[in-house]
Amino acid sequence: MLINADFTKRASLLPEYHQWIKSPQNGVERVMLDRVGEEKARATSFVSYAPHSYFPHHMHPGGEEIFVLSGTFSADDKHYPAGWYLRNPPASGHKPYSDEGAVIFVKLRQMPADEAQHVAIDTSNDSNWQHQNSREVCQLFSSEYEQVSLQRLAADERLFIETVGGGAEIMVLEGELIESGELFKPRSWIRLPVNEQSQLTSGPEGATVYLKTGHLTKIIGLEAS
Repeated sequence: MLINADFTKRASLLPEYHQWIKSPQNGVERVMLDRVGEEKARATSFVSYAPHSYFPHHMHPGGEEIFVLSGTFSADDKHYPAGWYLRNPPASGHKPYSDEGAVIFVKLRQMPADEAQHVAIDTSNDSNWQHQNSREVCQLFSSEYEQVSLQRLAADERLFIETVGGGAEIMVLEGELIESGELFKPRSWIRLPVNEQSQLTSGPEGATVYLKTGHLTKIIGLEAS
């Protein structure tokens, strides 16, 4: 299965076009944003857990990255309300579930084999945010391979000043982004290829976004594999 699998091209999905598809597990549905492979795939998705739904314990070759958008996502005996960011490195495993229901943003099989760091950050904790120039930034992960953060933009602020050299992936959390008259509201997803020149600008109320950069330089040609 190939969905937005040409990483040399721009891709985006607005929330009004989300199509929820049942997973093999009862009560769990997903919106496929990009995907290379069948059930075991390199994939980026929104995933919805109905109350009291779960996946059996499983491993994560290639790792798993999660941002909890709503509800409470649980894994084994730990519980993560909306706003938590998680990274489960390659060779890790868990039993995910939600008692109250949850919606999460998930990236599977996208980490280098030697990544070993578990990450769990509560982005609703103000102490995890810092001022950087004109915006507030919550740093989530940084390596030579990629940089991940949440960023709060002021009103009418450009997201990128320079060309996006290593590509970028954006999910709107609050407010809106605007480019060439197109409006990106919360839960909009955008992927910009390497060396894209972007005019994405926050709306009149500003915006909060999940931002990943640098990671696309190593996966060009994946769609042909």
